[in-house]
Amino acid sequence: MVGEASGFASKGQSTHQRGNRPAASHVLRGKGLRQGRRGCAAPASKAPASKTSAPKPPKPGNSVPLEVLRKENELLRETLNAADASVGDLEAQLQKGGVGLLDTNSVRDSTEQASSPEDYWSPFQITPNDKVYMDPPVKVAPPPEHDGTECLKWDDSLWTHAEHFKYRWNTYKNIRNAIDQNEGGIEKFSQGWKYYGFNRGELEGQKGIWYREWAPGARAVALIGEYNDWTPEDGHWAQRNEFGVWQLFLPDKADGTPALKHKSKVKTRLETAYGEWVERIPAWINWATQEWNEIQYNGVYYHPPGVGKPGEIDPEKAYTFKYPRPPKPRALRIYESHVGMSSEEPKVNSYLEFRKDLLPRVRSLGYNAIQIMAVQEHAYYGSFGYHVTNFFAASSRFGTPDELKALVDEAHRLGMVVIMDIVHSHASKNTNDGINMFDGTDAMYFHGGGRGYHWMWDSRCFNYGNWETLRFLLSNSRWWLEEYKFDGYRFDGVTSMMYHHHGLQMAFTGNYDEYFGMATDIEAVVYLMLMNQMLHDLFPTCITIGEDVSGMPTFARPVAEGGVGFDYRLQMAIADKWIEVLKTPDESWEMGNITHTLTNRRYAEPCVAYAESHDQALVGDKTIAFWLMDKDMYECMSIDGPAGNTGRGVALHKMIRLVTAVLGGEGYLNFMGNEFGHPEWIDFPRTDSYDTSTGQFVPGNGGSYDKCRRRWDLADAEFLKYKFMQAFDRAMQHLDKAYGFICAPHQWVSRKDEGDKLIVVERGDLIFVFNFHPSNSYNDYRVGAYLPGQYKIVLSSDEPVFGGFSNISKINNVAYTAEEGNHDNRPYSFCCYAPSRTVAVYAPADTVDAKADSNELGVPGLGVKGRGPYWQY
Repeated sequence: MVGEASGFASKGQSTHQRGNRPAASHVLRGKGLRQGRRGCAAPASKAPASKTSAPKPPKPGNSVPLEVLRKENELLRETLNAADASVGDLEAQLQKGGVGLLDTNSVRDSTEQASSPEDYWSPFQITPNDKVYMDPPVKVAPPPEHDGTECLKWDDSLWTHAEHFKYRWNTYKNIRNAIDQNEGGIEKFSQGWKYYGFNRGELEGQKGIWYREWAPGARAVALIGEYNDWTPEDGHWAQRNEFGVWQLFLPDKADGTPALKHKSKVKTRLETAYGEWVERIPAWINWATQEWNEIQYNGVYYHPPGVGKPGEIDPEKAYTFKYPRPPKPRALRIYESHVGMSSEEPKVNSYLEFRKDLLPRVRSLGYNAIQIMAVQEHAYYGSFGYHVTNFFAASSRFGTPDELKALVDEAHRLGMVVIMDIVHSHASKNTNDGINMFDGTDAMYFHGGGRGYHWMWDSRCFNYGNWETLRFLLSNSRWWLEEYKFDGYRFDGVTSMMYHHHGLQMAFTGNYDEYFGMATDIEAVVYLMLMNQMLHDLFPTCITIGEDVSGMPTFARPVAEGGVGFDYRLQMAIADKWIEVLKTPDESWEMGNITHTLTNRRYAEPCVAYAESHDQALVGDKTIAFWLMDKDMYECMSIDGPAGNTGRGVALHKMIRLVTAVLGGEGYLNFMGNEFGHPEWIDFPRTDSYDTSTGQFVPGNGGSYDKCRRRWDLADAEFLKYKFMQAFDRAMQHLDKAYGFICAPHQWVSRKDEGDKLIVVERGDLIFVFNFHPSNSYNDYRVGAYLPGQYKIVLSSDEPVFGGFSNISKINNVAYTAEEGNHDNRPYSFCCYAPSRTVAVYAPADTVDAKADSNELGVPGLGVKGRGPYWQY
């Protein structure tokens, strides 16, 4: 249960070229009461501790005639059936080579032989060297038989818009039925890459390569590349069927070698309906590269001739996965990252360097999820990966597809899930390198006219009601999980998808008419439902996180109930609130306003909270550390030098991040480097340009990579204060491993005192006491408790290892007895010391060991006995 006022969050704004994207979410919560401060006696001696574990729905758009779909299905079914044998072929090939398939029961971890804190707190997986991991086969469940209003049981007020939910559910069921009847089920429909693009196959008994492309507006299609010196011969022209699908077959050479060599460059040459000849990169290409002396990208036929042993990295062999997916985390602790800018040096980093250098670092910090940005190929590096050109291609800037697979497999070995930033909300308008106007027409995968253009992002908007667009995007969402073993997605720009106005210049007030009316793009919402149901059924441990600032009700409820189906919503209003607060003097910070924003989320719809993400780290904005310390980050970060404003900055940086993790949601996210207060913003190499939405001139940086990196040396320097923030972040993540507080169902704000600037929170078994006052410290401060018994400090931001002064420390090993009697509407209470600008965390005394961090397996500053009562990595 949660004790915090009900209401709506104030609107906020994201800074990553998204325009005004206010966040408002209705909350169903009880109200916590607050009483004044009173004195109390000295701490008691140790005693046994108690512990608990309706607008009218829009008319449907024009549907694809079922008879047309049936004809197309017959043409595709034979090839799709043949493609199903590919997994079996791989298994047979591996077993023939003496490589067995992994029995997940044989997997064990390193706990019993732990020699470091990393192995003890985050055990790595050990598997036999000759075993292969493959996902078990599963099916997508049919839609349940109800009217789509099952999700309304979480909010009775939604019944005013029940007709919208019924219409949405009926649309979803009709599309599912059409897919089942005409495509052999969504399992086959979502494997479009086995038919389109390049696939090994046969024609009249001869082996070779099939190339297929949907280009209904083209007059002629040929495949050109290095294999034919970029000039098509007679056998290199594709044939068109009645549904606009072009295909050609390239037979193997007489010596049995393929017509296309591994890593050979290819392109599609098309004659448009207007008689223009254009060259395009195949839409389903799985790798695209740009030469150092070329502007445009080329498609690449990527098909390694050999199959590597499990875990082997060989440029001429396909990577074979060795380690199973880790269990789905109890609560996500996400380390948001970008491979290219992860180096300490000003350069583009690689998948393999990230694998070697960053994964161990993230594991040591205690995060259980890596979120990787900019994986899908994007011609413009400075877009941060959000202007995708090649949806099935892993970005070649960072390495090969197999090197990315090795990265994911290594993360799994270390016990971390890997989440990919995926962009299905829009696409690059680049016609030379992307899929825009692929066949020369404006409305192929996208809406035509103005509806198909996103004026704020200068990009193209998908037509989610188009059959082949559905196939393309559903296949794409499945591809990365199946081919690369990603564990889930953070879906970018979902608000833009769900509304015709894209959330631009729209202040969401929480009125349900804003979510369930004519402004809602039902086709896009139904696509999200189809995607979420398919992924969660095919990959039972899958995680989907939606970037939604509108507060759409039922967004994070299961599709089987009639919800949109995401596991989490990004709680984007929190970061905007912190920027708003940091612009004001410390004395004017409103504790009630802060806690309201942190807790203002819909009941039973999990959220991922963050104090800041990559948005706040981009050029032109400021990170929290920079807001707090500004120029003193360059002049006063030496431990032995002048303090300037850094004492305040380091103290508040720790407090802001912990209170966000405690109150903000059921998961937590941090952007790489922000955990130690990275002093530089992110500035990708760029030339002069113009803002597409305003026309304003935007100066470039001369193509410099100097600010497109992360200064890990600062965090690791013993003489700089950055290490204090990093150490606290590490202790904070391990505190959640031990107690599971981030997603604990019990959450209660018992005090938010505007005069004392104090916030007291219960989360799970823990009690957090935050004193934000810039100068006042309080002796014998009484705080409420939900449970009786004795408490001890398990974590304090005032420890020397965190840059503190030991005014309040676990090392004193004081036991505080919770006495019976109502205080702050809590049945028990105890008295404590609350120094200025500190946070202290109190845990049941029998779970605390004040000297735990003196053990070689301990985490500095953390006083958890063993690995805590609820340990989970």
